[in-house]
Amino acid sequence: MGRRVLIVDDQFGIRILLNEVLQREGYETFQAANGPQALDIVKKHPPDLVLLDMKIPGMDGIEILKRMKQIDKDIKIIIMTAYGELDMIQEARDLGALTHFAKPFDIDDIRKAVRENILV
Repeated sequence: MGRRVLIVDDQFGIRILLNEVLQREGYETFQAANGPQALDIVKKHPPDLVLLDMKIPGMDGIEILKRMKQIDKDIKIIIMTAYGELDMIQEARDLGALTHFAKPFDIDDIRKAVRENILV
């Protein structure tokens, strides 16, 4: 059975890149450009892991993370941010995020983190 990964990022190019890389690794992928789309996917197609951008217009990453945890308290989330906002990263970790990546990220690091965290 394929493992499901949800990619949540308002930047189309990043979603496409992560989607292609993760599909090549054998994962079933879902994409969301905003919070409402992401939460809808979590309800309908519960992912094994979420890659979540922190800076999304409208509902930000922290709010999305909180709502995902309300739907599934054990959901696994890796956050991505282009900003060195340590307080946001710490808050996300306090809320249960597994780890974080700063953009621009090394795609091999993401691939490795997904592989390691999805199997746990």
